Amino acid sequence: MIDIEKYLYKQVKSILSDWDDQSIYAISFCVESNEAKEYGGYSNVTDFVISYNTEADCEEADELSEGRWNYAFWRQNEHPIIDTYEKNQGAQILFEWYKENGIKNIGYEDENCYDADFKYIGKGPVGHYELLTIVSNVARSLQEELFLKNKFGKSIPIIVHGLEYAWYDIQATRNANPNGEADLFFKAMSKLGMV
Repeated sequence: MIDIEKYLYKQVKSILSDWDDQSIYAISFCVESNEAKEYGGYSNVTDFVISYNTEADCEEADELSEGRWNYAFWRQNEHPIIDTYEKNQGAQILFEWYKENGIKNIGYEDENCYDADFKYIGKGPVGHYELLTIVSNVARSLQEELFLKNKFGKSIPIIVHGLEYAWYDIQATRNANPNGEADLFFKAMSKLGMV
């Protein structure tokens, strides 16, 4: 049986251990689906990459600004954990895990996933929400053991997200930061009308 959470935890922790920039103020766990990506006969599959942003990268933008918290403004120094384009080991393990857990129709997304006010209520394409949940749990484990605080001497939020900051990204980020590490992020998202 594949323990994908344990696998991802080990991969992520190994990369984070190599980071030494003391001006990191936020870490990105980007879980994103893309209709152009294909793997194993499926399209619209989900990848997982990690990166970070520093005070210099955001040019010391206001703490509640979009320039500080919107991933589109970040340096994009991504480290792939699950890369379906390159077909890395993480992608292979993910698809084996999908199969073991009976997750089928990977990448399919129901078009009827908006409420009466046209607010998105779906969970992304099949396979996306499942991976997002696991990634959020990995982040939570790192925060609970105070890995980042011990390494950098300060609390650093882990933002679990896609490119749109859907409702489930906000939920995943809340789960990932059990000690209030992401409070400033949520305050900024509220100011920007995202939550």
